[in-house]
Amino acid sequence: MQEMNLRNLAYLGDAVWELIVREKTILMTNNSKKLHEITTQKVKTEFQAVLLDKIEPLLTEEEKEISRRGRNLPIPVGRRSNQAEYRLATAFETLIGMWYLHDKKRLEYILSQINL
Repeated sequence: MQEMNLRNLAYLGDAVWELIVREKTILMTNNSKKLHEITTQKVKTEFQAVLLDKIEPLLTEEEKEISRRGRNLPIPVGRRSNQAEYRLATAFETLIGMWYLHDKKRLEYILSQINL
């Protein structure tokens, strides 16, 4: 697997995760306000931290290492009040970005285990 900056993987993973969530939520309602509410609940750091905990037993050793390294990235100043959750969400986004670029079948499998 080609080495990529983990921050870039997390950045990509954030966008991919939001798109995945939006694809699911558009099937739930036609009300734009409700769509926004449902989507924001599923893309916020607290929810992503819970999901990382849920998928942790499914991760390979390599994926656990990527997650650990993503979790240890420096935190932007504005996010420091919620540092633990932000770190877990970054680790989650790093994994999503990695799977999206390098193993879409694995991404699909993990998503099937999450049950959005």
